[in-house]
Amino acid sequence: MATLAQAPSRTGTSAPGAPRTPAPASVRHLGPNWYAAVMGTAIVANAGAVLPFTGPGARTGYQAVWALSVLMLLTLLAARTVHWVRHGDQARRQLLDPAVAPFYGCLAMALLAVGGGTLAVGRDVIGTPAAVAADAVLWTVGTLTGLVGAAAIPYLMVTRHRIEPGSASPVWLLPLVAPMVSAALGPALVPQLPAGQWQRALLFGCYALFGMSLLATLLVLPLVLSRLIHHGPLPLALTPTLFLVLGPLGQSTTAVNNLADAAPGVVAPTTAHAMDAFAVLYGVPVMGFALLWLALATAMVIRAVRRGMGFSMTWWGFTFPLGTCVTGAAGLARHTGLNAFGWLAAALFAALVTAVAVAGTRTAVGLARGHLPAPPRPVTS
Repeated sequence: MATLAQAPSRTGTSAPGAPRTPAPASVRHLGPNWYAAVMGTAIVANAGAVLPFTGPGARTGYQAVWALSVLMLLTLLAARTVHWVRHGDQARRQLLDPAVAPFYGCLAMALLAVGGGTLAVGRDVIGTPAAVAADAVLWTVGTLTGLVGAAAIPYLMVTRHRIEPGSASPVWLLPLVAPMVSAALGPALVPQLPAGQWQRALLFGCYALFGMSLLATLLVLPLVLSRLIHHGPLPLALTPTLFLVLGPLGQSTTAVNNLADAAPGVVAPTTAHAMDAFAVLYGVPVMGFALLWLALATAMVIRAVRRGMGFSMTWWGFTFPLGTCVTGAAGLARHTGLNAFGWLAAALFAALVTAVAVAGTRTAVGLARGHLPAPPRPVTS
């Protein structure tokens, strides 16, 4: 099974004995997996904004991270446009590669994450009206893109991709999680709509997105676990993708809590009360399973590191899923009143910041040295 782990680029031709310098990076090998860097950066601001514990100057730090995520998104959108225009053959090849195609779900989640951060912390910089407008546009485009990906990628897997037995990967979850991100971030826009039908439509539409993503995830997760049990650990470079399982778990917990927050005044009091109860009755067990999976995935990563796992772009898989667990735990802290969930959110946030710092530094070094982007190294499962 191929992976998107980036291989060092070939060095340029030089005279014997002369220093060898890396060849310039080319957008030809710029895959959709790079949107994971935008997601991982944006979630730091989004998660920090909902923490029950804040320190002096934290808000300013979140605004700086949000601004960085905006810059990264704009730069990557431009680079990917050039990639499609100049290297359409490679872009189509990526879309028809079962190991690469699921990463197209990252585009939708990058748009959604940056949009959510714009409303959560960017409004302090650009003003609330502009932040609402930007989030509305990014949420709409991101949701539509996510819906297309959630249907198109499985369609390609069935009709065009050649899927080998035992090749199920956590990467398959990426296009399926995008609607859940919409469900988690959509409630923030509910108060911005006219009261009545418009608000209720968005609220219940987000519940539909929640159910769509949840049921699709429940179909894929057993395949991933079966692959691990029957075929052993993932290749070293793919081991960080085990953290992707945390994405639908943390994001769905975030979604039900955010939806419950938006319900009062939009639906009948009895319905709002039921939504609040559902947020707790669903979120607490799912967060428990997320912690179990986090322990398993961490143990597998430690094993891979001991066996020589080096840096690759898959390391960004540590970031966004951890961030969704932060927002999920923070939501449970609000609805249960338990300080334990608040401390859990803070601990996971510390791990998130560490993961983003490491992945971001290694990526920046790779770009500066011309090693990224580079052709992916094929590995066998």
